[in-house]
Amino acid sequence: MIVTVTPNPSIDRTVTLPGQLIRGAVHRVRSVTTEPGGKGVNVARALTLAGLDTVAVLPAAGHDPIVAALASCGVPFYLVPIDGAVRTNLAITESDGTTTKINEPGAALDATALTAFAHAILDRAAGASWVVLSGSLPPGVPDGWYADVVAQLQSYDCKVAVDTSDAPLAALAAGFATAAPDLIKPNSEELASLAGVAAQTLEDALAQGNPDPVVAAARQLLDRGASTVLATLGAAGALLVNGTGSWLATPPPIKPRSTVGAGDSSLAGYIRADVGGAQAPQRLQMAVAYGSAAAALPGSALPSPAEIDLDDVAVTPISPCTDDSHTHPALPARD
Repeated sequence: MIVTVTPNPSIDRTVTLPGQLIRGAVHRVRSVTTEPGGKGVNVARALTLAGLDTVAVLPAAGHDPIVAALASCGVPFYLVPIDGAVRTNLAITESDGTTTKINEPGAALDATALTAFAHAILDRAAGASWVVLSGSLPPGVPDGWYADVVAQLQSYDCKVAVDTSDAPLAALAAGFATAAPDLIKPNSEELASLAGVAAQTLEDALAQGNPDPVVAAARQLLDRGASTVLATLGAAGALLVNGTGSWLATPPPIKPRSTVGAGDSSLAGYIRADVGGAQAPQRLQMAVAYGSAAAALPGSALPSPAEIDLDDVAVTPISPCTDDSHTHPALPARD
Protein backbone atom coordinates (compact mmCIF):
# COMPACT_ATOMS: atom_id res chain seq x y z
CA MET A 1 0.00 0.00 0.00
CA ILE A 2 1.19 3.50 -0.87
CA VAL A 3 -0.43 6.37 1.01
CA THR A 4 -0.39 9.83 -0.55
CA VAL A 5 -1.21 12.85 1.60
CA THR A 6 -2.50 16.09 0.07
CA PRO A 7 -3.29 18.80 2.65
CA ASN A 8 -4.33 21.26 -0.06
CA PRO A 9 -6.11 19.34 -2.86
CA SER A 10 -7.54 21.06 -5.90
CA ILE A 11 -9.62 20.83 -8.99
CA ASP A 12 -7.07 21.55 -11.73
CA ARG A 13 -8.45 23.36 -14.75
CA THR A 14 -6.00 23.65 -17.65
CA VAL A 15 -6.66 25.84 -20.69
CA THR A 16 -4.47 25.46 -23.76
CA LEU A 17 -3.83 28.42 -26.03
CA PRO A 18 -2.99 28.13 -29.74
CA GLY A 19 -0.11 30.58 -29.32
CA GLN A 20 1.63 32.80 -26.79
CA LEU A 21 -0.03 34.23 -23.70
CA ILE A 22 -0.09 38.03 -24.01
CA ARG A 23 -0.92 40.10 -20.96
CA GLY A 24 -4.06 42.21 -21.45
CA ALA A 25 -5.07 40.49 -24.68
CA VAL A 26 -8.18 38.47 -25.51
CA HIS A 27 -7.34 34.81 -26.14
CA ARG A 28 -9.28 32.03 -27.81
CA VAL A 29 -8.82 28.74 -26.00
CA ARG A 30 -7.90 25.64 -27.98
CA SER A 31 -8.92 23.12 -25.30
CA VAL A 32 -9.90 22.82 -21.63
CA THR A 33 -9.33 19.91 -19.25
CA THR A 34 -10.40 19.46 -15.65
CA GLU A 35 -8.85 16.87 -13.31
CA PRO A 36 -8.62 16.19 -9.58
CA GLY A 37 -5.32 17.64 -8.42
CA GLY A 38 -2.93 18.59 -5.70
CA LYS A 39 0.53 17.05 -5.70
CA GLY A 40 -0.29 13.98 -3.62
CA VAL A 41 -3.45 13.34 -5.62
CA ASN A 42 -1.39 13.45 -8.81
CA VAL A 43 1.06 10.90 -7.40
CA ALA A 44 -1.86 8.66 -6.46
CA ARG A 45 -3.36 8.99 -9.94
CA ALA A 46 -0.10 7.97 -11.62
CA LEU A 47 0.47 5.03 -9.28
CA THR A 48 -3.11 3.86 -9.72
CA LEU A 49 -2.61 3.88 -13.50
CA ALA A 50 0.42 1.65 -12.89
CA GLY A 51 -1.74 -0.84 -10.99
CA LEU A 52 -0.22 -0.18 -7.56
CA ASP A 53 -2.30 -0.38 -4.40
CA THR A 54 -2.66 3.29 -3.47
CA VAL A 55 -4.91 5.48 -1.34
CA ALA A 56 -5.11 9.27 -1.46
CA VAL A 57 -5.77 10.92 1.92
CA LEU A 58 -7.12 14.46 1.67
CA PRO A 59 -9.46 16.94 3.38
CA ALA A 60 -12.75 17.48 1.55
CA ALA A 61 -16.49 17.47 2.10
CA GLY A 62 -18.31 14.36 0.92
CA HIS A 63 -20.24 16.35 -1.68
CA ASP A 64 -17.22 18.24 -3.04
CA PRO A 65 -16.66 17.93 -6.82
CA ILE A 66 -13.23 16.38 -6.21
CA VAL A 67 -14.94 13.26 -4.82
CA ALA A 68 -16.67 12.47 -8.12
CA ALA A 69 -13.50 13.41 -10.02
CA LEU A 70 -11.40 10.95 -8.01
CA ALA A 71 -14.00 8.24 -8.42
CA SER A 72 -14.04 8.77 -12.19
CA CYS A 73 -10.25 8.28 -12.24
CA GLY A 74 -10.53 5.08 -10.21
CA VAL A 75 -8.32 6.45 -7.44
CA PRO A 76 -9.08 5.02 -3.97
CA PHE A 77 -9.32 7.81 -1.40
CA TYR A 78 -10.04 8.62 2.22
CA LEU A 79 -11.66 11.93 3.10
CA VAL A 80 -11.14 13.95 6.24
CA PRO A 81 -14.39 15.96 6.39
CA ILE A 82 -14.17 19.75 6.27
CA ASP A 83 -16.72 22.51 5.72
CA GLY A 84 -14.85 24.50 3.06
CA ALA A 85 -14.68 23.80 -0.66
CA VAL A 86 -11.63 22.35 -2.36
CA ARG A 87 -9.86 25.10 -4.31
CA THR A 88 -9.77 25.42 -8.08
CA ASN A 89 -6.37 26.03 -9.71
CA LEU A 90 -5.96 27.41 -13.22
CA ALA A 91 -3.09 26.53 -15.54
CA ILE A 92 -2.62 28.34 -18.85
CA THR A 93 -0.49 26.39 -21.32
CA GLU A 94 1.00 28.01 -24.41
CA SER A 95 1.75 26.24 -27.68
CA ASP A 96 5.42 25.70 -26.75
CA GLY A 97 4.51 24.10 -23.41
CA THR A 98 5.15 27.20 -21.28
CA THR A 99 2.73 26.97 -18.36
CA THR A 100 1.42 29.78 -16.15
CA LYS A 101 -0.30 28.66 -12.95
CA ILE A 102 -2.79 30.61 -10.86
CA ASN A 103 -3.46 28.80 -7.59
CA GLU A 104 -6.09 29.57 -4.99
CA PRO A 105 -5.08 29.41 -1.29
CA GLY A 106 -7.37 26.50 -0.42
CA ALA A 107 -9.85 25.76 2.35
CA ALA A 108 -8.68 26.53 5.88
CA LEU A 109 -8.12 23.60 8.26
CA ASP A 110 -8.88 24.17 11.94
CA ALA A 111 -7.35 22.30 14.88
CA THR A 112 -10.05 19.62 14.83
CA ALA A 113 -9.55 18.89 11.14
CA LEU A 114 -5.77 18.82 11.53
CA THR A 115 -6.00 16.30 14.37
CA ALA A 116 -8.34 14.09 12.35
CA PHE A 117 -6.04 14.42 9.34
CA ALA A 118 -3.00 13.29 11.33
CA HIS A 119 -4.91 10.31 12.73
CA ALA A 120 -6.02 9.30 9.24
CA ILE A 121 -2.42 9.38 8.00
CA LEU A 122 -1.02 7.39 10.92
CA ASP A 123 -3.81 4.80 10.75
CA ARG A 124 -2.96 4.04 7.13
CA ALA A 125 0.80 4.28 7.58
CA ALA A 126 0.69 1.14 9.71
CA GLY A 127 0.30 -1.01 6.61
CA ALA A 128 2.07 1.16 4.05
CA SER A 129 5.33 0.73 2.16
CA TRP A 130 5.48 4.46 1.40
CA VAL A 131 3.79 7.58 2.76
CA VAL A 132 4.06 10.51 0.35
CA LEU A 133 3.49 14.00 1.77
CA SER A 134 3.05 16.52 -1.03
CA GLY A 135 2.14 20.07 -1.88
CA SER A 136 1.44 23.40 -0.27
CA LEU A 137 -0.26 23.86 3.09
CA PRO A 138 -3.68 25.54 3.23
CA PRO A 139 -4.60 28.40 5.55
CA GLY A 140 -4.62 27.44 9.22
CA VAL A 141 -1.85 24.85 8.93
CA PRO A 142 1.47 25.78 10.60
CA ASP A 143 4.61 25.76 8.48
CA GLY A 144 6.08 22.95 10.60
CA TRP A 145 3.20 20.54 9.94
CA TYR A 146 5.14 18.33 7.51
CA ALA A 147 8.07 18.18 9.92
CA ASP A 148 5.70 17.13 12.72
CA VAL A 149 4.11 14.37 10.62
CA VAL A 150 7.52 13.08 9.53
CA ALA A 151 8.56 12.91 13.19
CA GLN A 152 5.42 10.95 14.06
CA LEU A 153 6.10 8.50 11.22
CA GLN A 154 9.60 7.69 12.46
CA SER A 155 8.32 4.75 14.51
CA TYR A 156 6.39 3.26 11.57
CA ASP A 157 7.74 0.62 9.21
CA CYS A 158 7.28 2.68 6.06
CA LYS A 159 9.35 4.97 3.89
CA VAL A 160 8.44 8.65 3.79
CA ALA A 161 8.76 11.06 0.87
CA VAL A 162 8.13 14.81 1.00
CA ASP A 163 7.63 17.22 -1.90
CA THR A 164 6.86 20.76 -0.80
CA SER A 165 8.28 24.29 -1.03
CA ASP A 166 8.76 27.68 0.62
CA ALA A 167 8.28 27.92 4.41
CA PRO A 168 7.05 24.32 4.91
CA LEU A 169 10.17 23.04 3.12
CA ALA A 170 12.44 25.25 5.23
CA ALA A 171 10.75 24.05 8.42
CA LEU A 172 11.11 20.43 7.30
CA ALA A 173 14.82 20.86 6.56
CA ALA A 174 15.39 22.53 9.93
CA GLY A 175 14.32 19.28 11.59
CA PHE A 176 16.38 16.87 9.47
CA ALA A 177 18.79 16.15 12.32
CA THR A 178 16.05 14.56 14.42
CA ALA A 179 13.43 13.42 11.88
CA ALA A 180 14.19 13.32 8.16
CA PRO A 181 12.15 11.70 5.39
CA ASP A 182 13.62 8.88 3.33
CA LEU A 183 13.25 10.98 0.18
CA ILE A 184 12.98 14.69 -0.51
CA LYS A 185 12.16 15.88 -4.04
CA PRO A 186 13.11 19.53 -4.64
CA ASN A 187 13.19 21.30 -7.96
CA SER A 188 16.06 23.67 -8.76
CA GLU A 189 14.53 26.66 -6.94
CA GLU A 190 13.69 24.61 -3.86
CA LEU A 191 17.11 22.97 -3.72
CA ALA A 192 18.81 26.33 -4.19
CA SER A 193 16.80 27.91 -1.38
CA LEU A 194 17.84 25.17 1.05
CA ALA A 195 21.49 25.26 -0.01
CA GLY A 196 21.77 29.05 0.00
CA VAL A 197 22.70 29.39 -3.67
CA ALA A 198 20.99 30.86 -6.72
CA ALA A 199 18.74 28.55 -8.70
CA GLN A 200 20.14 29.99 -11.94
CA THR A 201 23.62 28.92 -10.85
CA LEU A 202 22.50 25.31 -10.57
CA GLU A 203 20.58 25.37 -13.83
CA ASP A 204 23.38 27.06 -15.78
CA ALA A 205 25.98 24.62 -14.50
CA LEU A 206 23.90 21.62 -15.46
CA ALA A 207 23.16 23.11 -18.88
CA GLN A 208 26.93 23.39 -19.39
CA GLY A 209 27.40 19.73 -18.51
CA ASN A 210 28.59 20.32 -14.96
CA PRO A 211 26.36 18.61 -12.36
CA ASP A 212 28.79 19.21 -9.47
CA PRO A 213 27.04 22.32 -8.03
CA VAL A 214 23.74 20.45 -7.92
CA VAL A 215 25.39 17.46 -6.24
CA ALA A 216 27.10 19.75 -3.73
CA ALA A 217 23.78 21.43 -2.91
CA ALA A 218 22.08 18.06 -2.44
CA ARG A 219 24.92 16.79 -0.25
CA GLN A 220 24.35 19.73 2.07
CA LEU A 221 20.95 18.21 2.78
CA LEU A 222 22.47 14.77 3.34
CA ASP A 223 24.94 16.31 5.78
CA ARG A 224 21.98 17.75 7.69
CA GLY A 225 20.29 14.35 7.96
CA ALA A 226 18.39 13.70 4.72
CA SER A 227 18.68 10.18 3.28
CA THR A 228 18.07 10.68 -0.44
CA VAL A 229 17.57 13.74 -2.63
CA LEU A 230 15.81 13.52 -5.98
CA ALA A 231 16.41 16.90 -7.62
CA THR A 232 14.27 17.51 -10.71
CA LEU A 233 15.50 20.20 -13.09
CA GLY A 234 12.97 20.16 -15.91
CA ALA A 235 14.31 19.59 -19.41
CA ALA A 236 17.87 19.31 -18.03
CA GLY A 237 16.95 16.07 -16.30
CA ALA A 238 17.26 15.02 -12.70
CA LEU A 239 19.88 14.00 -10.16
CA LEU A 240 19.67 11.41 -7.43
CA VAL A 241 22.04 11.79 -4.50
CA ASN A 242 22.27 9.45 -1.54
CA GLY A 243 24.87 8.11 0.87
CA THR A 244 26.42 5.80 -1.71
CA GLY A 245 26.76 8.10 -4.70
CA SER A 246 25.07 10.36 -7.21
CA TRP A 247 23.62 9.91 -10.69
CA LEU A 248 22.41 12.14 -13.50
CA ALA A 249 19.51 11.16 -15.76
CA THR A 250 19.03 12.92 -19.07
CA PRO A 251 15.55 12.88 -20.63
CA PRO A 252 14.87 12.36 -24.32
CA PRO A 253 13.93 15.32 -26.52
CA ILE A 254 10.19 15.87 -26.35
CA LYS A 255 7.70 18.45 -27.51
CA PRO A 256 6.41 19.83 -24.21
CA ARG A 257 2.66 20.31 -24.00
CA SER A 258 2.14 21.01 -20.29
CA THR A 259 4.38 20.90 -17.23
CA VAL A 260 1.43 20.44 -14.85
CA GLY A 261 2.04 17.28 -12.83
CA ALA A 262 5.45 16.51 -14.34
CA GLY A 263 7.26 16.69 -11.00
CA ASP A 264 4.55 14.63 -9.33
CA SER A 265 4.88 12.04 -12.09
CA SER A 266 8.63 11.89 -11.46
CA LEU A 267 8.01 11.13 -7.81
CA ALA A 268 5.45 8.47 -8.75
CA GLY A 269 7.95 6.89 -11.14
CA TYR A 270 10.61 6.76 -8.44
CA ILE A 271 8.25 5.09 -6.00
CA ARG A 272 6.96 2.66 -8.61
CA ALA A 273 10.54 1.58 -9.32
CA ASP A 274 11.40 1.31 -5.63
CA VAL A 275 8.35 -0.84 -4.88
CA GLY A 276 9.41 -3.05 -7.78
CA GLY A 277 12.82 -3.61 -6.16
CA ALA A 278 14.89 -1.36 -8.44
CA GLN A 279 18.20 0.07 -7.29
CA ALA A 280 19.13 3.74 -7.25
CA PRO A 281 20.03 4.25 -10.95
CA GLN A 282 16.87 2.49 -12.10
CA ARG A 283 14.72 4.47 -9.67
CA LEU A 284 16.12 7.69 -11.13
CA GLN A 285 15.64 6.40 -14.67
CA MET A 286 11.99 5.60 -14.00
CA ALA A 287 11.47 9.00 -12.35
CA VAL A 288 12.76 10.91 -15.38
CA ALA A 289 10.88 8.69 -17.82
CA TYR A 290 7.65 9.48 -15.97
CA GLY A 291 8.36 13.21 -15.76
CA SER A 292 9.18 13.45 -19.47
CA ALA A 293 6.11 11.48 -20.44
CA ALA A 294 3.90 13.76 -18.34
CA ALA A 295 5.35 16.92 -19.89
CA ALA A 296 4.52 15.57 -23.34
CA LEU A 297 0.84 15.13 -22.41
CA PRO A 298 -1.81 17.86 -22.51
CA GLY A 299 -3.29 19.57 -19.46
CA SER A 300 -2.86 17.69 -16.22
CA ALA A 301 -2.94 14.24 -17.83
CA LEU A 302 -0.61 11.70 -16.24
CA PRO A 303 1.21 8.89 -18.03
CA SER A 304 0.30 5.22 -17.96
CA PRO A 305 2.97 2.49 -18.03
CA ALA A 306 2.40 2.10 -21.78
CA GLU A 307 3.70 5.65 -22.29
CA ILE A 308 6.94 5.07 -20.35
CA ASP A 309 10.12 4.29 -22.32
CA LEU A 310 13.08 3.64 -20.03
CA ASP A 311 15.47 3.14 -22.92
CA ASP A 312 15.06 6.80 -23.85
CA VAL A 313 16.52 7.96 -20.52
CA ALA A 314 20.31 7.94 -20.15
CA VAL A 315 21.68 7.52 -16.60
CA THR A 316 25.27 8.44 -15.78
CA PRO A 317 27.09 7.93 -12.45
CA ILE A 318 28.58 11.22 -11.25
CA SER A 319 30.59 10.15 -8.23
CA PRO A 320 31.99 6.79 -7.11
CA CYS A 321 29.59 4.53 -5.26
CA THR A 322 30.28 1.70 -2.90
CA ASP A 323 27.42 -0.68 -3.53
CA ASP A 324 24.26 -0.76 -5.63
CA SER A 325 25.44 1.51 -8.44
CA HIS A 326 28.17 -1.02 -9.24
CA THR A 327 26.23 -4.18 -8.56
CA HIS A 328 23.21 -2.90 -10.47
CA PRO A 329 24.37 -0.59 -13.28
CA ALA A 330 21.98 1.80 -14.94
CA LEU A 331 19.88 0.48 -17.77
CA PRO A 332 21.34 1.02 -21.25
CA ALA A 333 21.20 4.56 -22.57
CA ARG A 334 19.49 5.41 -25.82
CA ASP A 335 21.82 5.47 -28.85
